[in-house]
Amino acid sequence: MRQLYPKITHFTSEMLAVDHLHTLYIEQCGNPNGIPVLFLHGGPGAGCTPTHRRFFDPKRYRIILFDQRGCGKSTPHAELEANTTENLIADIETIRQHLKIKQWLVFGGSWGSTLALAYAEQFPHNILGLILRGIFLCRDQDIEWFYQQGTSRIFPDYWQDFLQPIAESDRHEMVNAYYRLLTDKDPARQLEAAKAWSLWEGRTATLLNNPSTEEFFAQTSVALSMARIECHYFIHHSFMQPNQLLNNASILSDIPGILVHGRYDTICPIDQALALKQAWPEAELIIVPDAGHAATEKGISDALITATDQFADRLQS
Repeated sequence: MRQLYPKITHFTSEMLAVDHLHTLYIEQCGNPNGIPVLFLHGGPGAGCTPTHRRFFDPKRYRIILFDQRGCGKSTPHAELEANTTENLIADIETIRQHLKIKQWLVFGGSWGSTLALAYAEQFPHNILGLILRGIFLCRDQDIEWFYQQGTSRIFPDYWQDFLQPIAESDRHEMVNAYYRLLTDKDPARQLEAAKAWSLWEGRTATLLNNPSTEEFFAQTSVALSMARIECHYFIHHSFMQPNQLLNNASILSDIPGILVHGRYDTICPIDQALALKQAWPEAELIIVPDAGHAATEKGISDALITATDQFADRLQS
């Protein structure tokens, strides 16, 4: 089973202003002359971590990571204004042009898979390939499953904690109820709701309980940006048309792709990966039999690193 590549530091980092309000943190790692690969983190709103650099062979890849609007080291933190899917797609293009990259491999998990698909369907000629994990199609039914009824029946004990900040009269529309709290004028109410929202995701991300995953999601800065931005996106149908990613999947037919999905993913159930595979039959689907949603689970990490190594072999040859 393949392990993460050794820890590395970035060879350059910068802050790039993309409009009058938002400035993005960008870093590059690995080989400056290697195969360009863009890492798209999840959430939306989770931000990048040093672990994300380690899915790629640093001798063969020029690894580009950035914190999407409102999260990580990008500013302003947890900002919702001018924060839409179209804004993020435009940011990716701005970064590509800024770094003078003609084409790149795009790697994304969970929301990162959503954004990667949306970007690739708009700019297919800029894509060398796609590696996607924990496929998230961001349809209303997918939001309903995780935030209203579905995952709640698998983790009923954790669900009670998720319900706690919401009045019983409002629990029939959990995303709307949380949005009111997460945009409240009182920062304390925002933070209380954010931690409950984020912890629900952290507790359900892995097949087996993983305290380190829960601790990451419970961090104040992570919880606030992820909860506010996720809820903002989901209440606006992720700023996409109904079934947009599947309806436009034929655009991907000439793009090589590898899809990695945990069999027991309760955040993004595997039917989403199967639906994408049916709409994009040219992609390879790898189902990890003993994993949930998180990229750090051993089977998923192994599949992802195998995929990046395979793409490096293919692209270098």
